[in-house]
Amino acid sequence: MSLDTVKHAAETPDAEQPWKELGLKEDEYARIREILGRRPTGAELAMYSVMWSEHCSYKSSKVHLKQFGEKVPANDAMLVGIGENAGVVDVGQGYAVTFKVESHNHPSYIEPYQGAATGIGGIVRDILAMGARPVAVVDPLRFGAADHPDTKRVLPGVVAGIGGYGNCLGLPNIGGEVVFDACYQGNPLVNAGCIGVMKHEDIHLAQASGPGNKVILYGARTGGDGIGGVSVLASETFESTGPAKRPAVQVGDPFQEKLLIECTLEIFREKLVAGIQDLGGAGLSCATSELASAGSGGMRVELDTVPLRDSSLSPEEILMSESQERMCAIVEPRHVDRFLEICEKWDVIATVIGEVTDGSQLEIFWHGEQIVDVPPRSVAHDGPVYQRPYARPSWQDALQADDAGKLARPANAAELREQVLKLVASPNQASKAWITDQYDRFVQGNTVLAMPEDAGMVRIDAESNLGVALATDGNGRYAKLDPYTGAQLALAESYRNVAASGAKPLAISDCLNFGSPEDPDVMWQFAEATRGLADGCLELGTPVTGGNVSLYNQTGETAIHPTPVVAVLGVIDDVNRRTPVAFAEEGQLLYLLGDTAEEFGGSAWSEVVHQHLGGLPPKVDLAREKLLAEILISGSRDGMIDAAHDLSDGGLVQAVTESCLRGGNGARLVVPDGLDAFTFLFSESAGRAVVAVPRSEELRFTDMCGARGLPVTRIGVVDGEEIEVQGEFSIPLSELRTAHEATIPALLA
Repeated sequence: MSLDTVKHAAETPDAEQPWKELGLKEDEYARIREILGRRPTGAELAMYSVMWSEHCSYKSSKVHLKQFGEKVPANDAMLVGIGENAGVVDVGQGYAVTFKVESHNHPSYIEPYQGAATGIGGIVRDILAMGARPVAVVDPLRFGAADHPDTKRVLPGVVAGIGGYGNCLGLPNIGGEVVFDACYQGNPLVNAGCIGVMKHEDIHLAQASGPGNKVILYGARTGGDGIGGVSVLASETFESTGPAKRPAVQVGDPFQEKLLIECTLEIFREKLVAGIQDLGGAGLSCATSELASAGSGGMRVELDTVPLRDSSLSPEEILMSESQERMCAIVEPRHVDRFLEICEKWDVIATVIGEVTDGSQLEIFWHGEQIVDVPPRSVAHDGPVYQRPYARPSWQDALQADDAGKLARPANAAELREQVLKLVASPNQASKAWITDQYDRFVQGNTVLAMPEDAGMVRIDAESNLGVALATDGNGRYAKLDPYTGAQLALAESYRNVAASGAKPLAISDCLNFGSPEDPDVMWQFAEATRGLADGCLELGTPVTGGNVSLYNQTGETAIHPTPVVAVLGVIDDVNRRTPVAFAEEGQLLYLLGDTAEEFGGSAWSEVVHQHLGGLPPKVDLAREKLLAEILISGSRDGMIDAAHDLSDGGLVQAVTESCLRGGNGARLVVPDGLDAFTFLFSESAGRAVVAVPRSEELRFTDMCGARGLPVTRIGVVDGEEIEVQGEFSIPLSELRTAHEATIPALLA
């Protein structure tokens, strides 16, 4: 077959093309022809198909995401916002921190190990491309029912992939979540986040300016793995019957990535690049079009110079390949020799594949024949924008009317005790040590808090002890009941977790996981969740620095629960002032901060005891969340709090159990006046935390809470080797530990 060149495409307007097989709609194909004034070549069609995919173009979500920029003003800390590889915030002392969360959901279901491993690799390169040294990763995960046979296939593979790749890179895994729910059975969520650190002057952006500057591709050779990978795979639902879509999932090599990181950081130190972009989803199609589009616009690429692992790859396949561990840099001619020298030193393959031109087109050649001649912005940024129809689901009212308040409560103290044990042993509330122990949480020696703490925290300056904290949270059950409130609860919990560690929340990244955008019910959930998140960020003063949308998490007609995952980044002046969750000393006084109401909609108790989902989620009071955060941060800074734990899934009893087991000390609790023991233990009212206060600081702490108007109630003392709820029951820590720690190993053994 002869090469499909630009000249040939102009001469054969009626040639049939596989636009439908590549995931394009008929009107999208017509639009491409209109942009080009002719039919596209095969290479151009390949580029548009991956870049206009849902995963790369955000064509169904753009109209809603723009609220994050329009509604939420940047704060003083924001240095780089939405639109770059990752957002960047100022954390003081001349340091900047970049962070982001992305999804690798569909590839991880097809091939759990490589799907998850390359999810880590991809997010690390996003952070690297900003000019930062990656310093830590996090992994918010969702799987199907814990006892389902396929969970035993997917979860161990995903965990091994995350641990294998991250551990080899020498990056501590400091946080995340693991949630089980049958709605994720065919669509596990593998979200990956990374934090990077740099000085302000080291920030790099993805743009190609300066005619004559060279385009250098460096890193691994390009192979057949990942052709059509995440860009196509994540842009369509799985069928409920028949074979799964199986484009080649990318294969990762963490040792190659480690060389790439060190090589790139040395190149940055010598200030050799004018622009840089990692190669992730859509591979070279993305890197070349985005660099050209964000720069002066013109670029010429000689595609046949790209180093290959498989010499049989066609031009289209090279452009679509999502092979890992690759970067693309724009380098002034005077720096090229030194750039290549550094790459050779690190044993990283580097090739000049083109140059920036003074034109306005992205032109790609194959052995001298032109196969691409496109306006780069039309590929990278001016893809389709859909106003998908959406409407409140017909079943939403009935779901909310099915109130959890009608569920049978424990009839006596023995039943109450039994339900506490059942809760702490349930898969979602049980210890995740079987998982997190497979990750190196303390490599590099700068981790000061890691799972199972409320937030992960790393030191970024050894002299001053300046540090940053990151928490990720999301509750699909809450969001199913009310997506607007559910998104705000995810934001509030993550914000609260960062504050509980002693850090001041600064900004957020998000990963918005939903079903098919072609379903009006799902689009309503998405619209409500993004509106809720934008409104919440506005009230809390936490701008959105960037993030990811993952749609089509659906098998047949069955969509996942709407699952907005929110990552909040915070800063702490001195990590020695951090607040752990452990009740570490007998005699510490336990205080409950915030108000407790009868709120059980979407609660862990209703799920574990009654397998029920219905009613309304807890109410959100963001002004209260801000006040609570201020108290937690001030108490930490001024030495008034020895331990703190946010109250969320499972309520007070879950938090106290975790803090007691972490510190190896029991607690005696007293049910406050006006509350019954059941509500006291299991309510999931938001805006609350439990803190351990040294006796010497009790008056100062309660005076501070009173002066600022935050409800504070003394509920007990750290004491003994059991958790006792006076007048109700007691459970030895040994019994709680067995219940809490045995579940996950038993399920996955």
